[in-house]
Amino acid sequence: MKVSAVPYVAFKALRRNRMRTVLTALGIVIGVAAVITMVGLGQGASSEVQEQVNRLGQNVVLVFPGARQLGGVSIGGGSANTLTIEDAHAIRDEIPEVIAASPEVRSQRVLVYGNQNWHTRIYGQSADYLQIRQWPVESGRMYTDEEVERSALVAVVGQTVVDELFDGSDPIGETVRVRGLPIEIIGVLSRKGMSLMGSVQDDIVIVPYTTAFQRISGRSHAMVINVQVYDEQSMAIAQQKITDLLRERHRLAPYQEDDFTVQTQEDVAEAATETSRIMTWLLASIAGVSLFVGGIGIMNVMLVSVTERTREVGLRLAVGARGPDVLLQFLIEAVVLCLLGGIGGIILGVVTTEVIATYAGWPALFSTEAMIVAVGVSAIVGVFFGFYPAWKASRLDPIVALRTE
Repeated sequence: MKVSAVPYVAFKALRRNRMRTVLTALGIVIGVAAVITMVGLGQGASSEVQEQVNRLGQNVVLVFPGARQLGGVSIGGGSANTLTIEDAHAIRDEIPEVIAASPEVRSQRVLVYGNQNWHTRIYGQSADYLQIRQWPVESGRMYTDEEVERSALVAVVGQTVVDELFDGSDPIGETVRVRGLPIEIIGVLSRKGMSLMGSVQDDIVIVPYTTAFQRISGRSHAMVINVQVYDEQSMAIAQQKITDLLRERHRLAPYQEDDFTVQTQEDVAEAATETSRIMTWLLASIAGVSLFVGGIGIMNVMLVSVTERTREVGLRLAVGARGPDVLLQFLIEAVVLCLLGGIGGIILGVVTTEVIATYAGWPALFSTEAMIVAVGVSAIVGVFFGFYPAWKASRLDPIVALRTE
C-alpha cells in the first residue's frame, strides 16, 4: 500500500461515518470554544484594566496613608491619618523629579440645585489635579492656585452631575448648594468612564482642597497624595525619594515600618491585572478539562472503530499493507477529527465571545496566537489519544482478523 494512499483511505473512512465523525469532533469543538472564549474575555478584561490605569494620568505616583490600629488589630491600609497637606507641599517643593502634587480628600454629599438634588462624590484637590490625571476641561476652566489659597467656593463637575442636575444643559456660572454652602460651577470635565473599582468617574465634583478640608469634609488629613513625575525613567527614583522624605518628616526610626505606602502607576497596573490574569488562566484551565474529555471520547470511538473494522484491517494487511501504514491511517483519522473540532471550536468560540461581549457589556480581545495554539493542541490531542487505537490496529494478526465476524 502506497504511503500517499493512506490519507485518502483515512478520509474515506471518516466520510463513511459522517454522523459519528461529527459527534466525536463535538467534544473537541466545545473544549476549544470554551478555551477561546475564556482567554478572549480574560485578555479583554486585562486590556480594559490597563486602559483604566492609563486614565489615572501620565507618570503618576500615589501616596496612601498607613493602616490604623484598633485594639492592637490593623483595620486596613489607608485608614490612618498620617498624611498632611504639608507632606504634599514638601513632595512638590523638595523632590526635583516631581512636577505636581495634589493632596486629596473625599466625601459623599448631596448637591442641591433649585428643586433638584443629587448625591455625589466631592473631591478636594489642588489646581494641578487635572494636569496630573490628564483630564481635560470640556467647557469653562479649572480653578487657580490663588482660588485654592483663599478657599474659594468654586467647583468643576463631571458629566454625570451635569446630566442629573441640569438635564445636560451648560451649568457654567450656576450655583449649587452643599451643606448650605453656595458653590459656583466654573468648569465641566470631559467624560472619563469607569474607574478601576467599577465606579463612574464622571459622577464627581472637584473643589479646592482648602475648601474641602475646612468647609465640607471636616477632615484634617489627606486620604491620598497624587504626584506627577517628569518622565517614566524617574518613577523609581521619585518613589524612593518620596519614601525617604516622608520617613524623615514623620520622624520614623530605622526599625519602624513606614506609616504610608508609595505606589507607582506600574504597581497599580500590576496589582489590578494580576487578579484578572489568575482568573483567566483558572477559567481557561477548567475549559481545558473539556478538551481533555473530548480527547478521551476520540480514543473511545477510535477503539470502537478498530473493533468494527477488524476484517477490513486484516484484509489490508493480507494484500500487502504494513503495520506502519495501518498505524498512520488511524492516526490521520484521529488527527483530522481533532483538527475539524479545533477549527469548529475557534468559530464557535469567536461567535460566543462576541455575543457575550455585546449583550453583557464585557470587553473581548481575540488573540491569533491563542487560535493557532488551539489548533495545534487539537492536533496533539489527536495524536496522543489516537495513538493507542492506531497501534492496536497495526498489531492485528491478518489471519485472525479475517476470521473475525
